[in-house]
This record gives sequence, C-alpha cells and structure tokens, in this order.
Amino acid sequence: MVGIFRALGVAAIVAALAGCIDHANEPVLLAIGVPVNPPEVANSLCVTDGNAMYDEARKQYQLRAQLTGYAQADALDAETTARAAAHRQYVACISGQGYRPLYAN
Repeated sequence: MVGIFRALGVAAIVAALAGCIDHANEPVLLAIGVPVNPPEVANSLCVTDGNAMYDEARKQYQLRAQLTGYAQADALDAETTARAAAHRQYVACISGQGYRPLYAN
C-alpha cells in the first residue's frame, strides 16, 4: 500500500516539475503547407540534428586550427561558428518538416 502512495507522490512531483520547464526560447512553429510531423515531434527531431551539427562544427573548427598551425584556437570564434551551424541545420530541418520557425525576439 505504501508503494502505491509513494508512486503516486512521485508522479505528482514529476507532473508539478514538468510545468517548470522553460519553453521561452523555443520558436513558435508555423505550418507551411502540409507538415510531416506534429510540431513537438518535428522540434525534437530538429533540435537533435542541430545539436549534432553543433558538435561536428566544434570538432571541425579544432581540426582546422590544428591544420593551420593555430594551436590556441579562439574559443569565442569556435562557439560562434558552431552555434551558427547548429541554427542553420535546425532551420533547414524544420523547413523540411513543413514548418517555419517564428522567434519572439
């Protein structure tokens, strides 16, 4: 009996904390044509693609820095390049899913 109440308590806490997740930086997805997936699924897929592109862009930046002999690569430039690549990948992916991202700012 105690296990049931404990499980219900954990479920209630998880539900309460789920409302605390920050969605302020997520874009509003405007459907263009006939979307392939629902907005939540498309956003999740494309965020994953963007994250993979971020990692790859950071790795490529470090490799280019080593090839050119610039061992102390600029961290700010590497971050800017990786973020831009991730954003381009996200926008390309979300467009392929049939959405246009609209940002608040």
